[in-house]
Amino acid sequence: MKTILIPTDFNLESTKIIDALVKDQSNETLNIIFLHAFKLSDSITDMLMLSRRSRDYENVSDAFYQKLNEYKVQYSENVNSIGIEYFYGSTVSAFKNFIEAFDVECIAYPKNYNFNPINKYSIDPKYLTERAGCEVIQLDTNVVHTPENLIETRIHEIQLQNANI
Repeated sequence: MKTILIPTDFNLESTKIIDALVKDQSNETLNIIFLHAFKLSDSITDMLMLSRRSRDYENVSDAFYQKLNEYKVQYSENVNSIGIEYFYGSTVSAFKNFIEAFDVECIAYPKNYNFNPINKYSIDPKYLTERAGCEVIQLDTNVVHTPENLIETRIHEIQLQNANI
């Protein structure tokens, strides 16, 4: 079983990387972790409330959770789990500890990755992932063609043609 970390801003487009991962890692059973990184605040009050970060999960839309559940069902043979985690910190050593704690073997980015902060404390994870000593792969999410996708697309095209007749 292989654990893969995917930096995200919780945009629905970022879930497309799952298709590319399953295709790229076809011989593996995957645990997928979507990650967003935050720098720690200088405020003592914020530091004391760090364990109460449930408001951070408000950044994740219901549509994002629904899409993850759809992928779990679609790739039930290839994907063991899909989760969401937050990393709080800005040092590479803290990030390495995070990677070790979750037994991450690989970090995956879409080829056209663009960092989009979700709040003022969001940090670009590339700063951390490039120095963490963990394998980093880039996948093209625009050219994933699984046999299932091609069949579904062809069926949809035939249905549209029949509807126009």
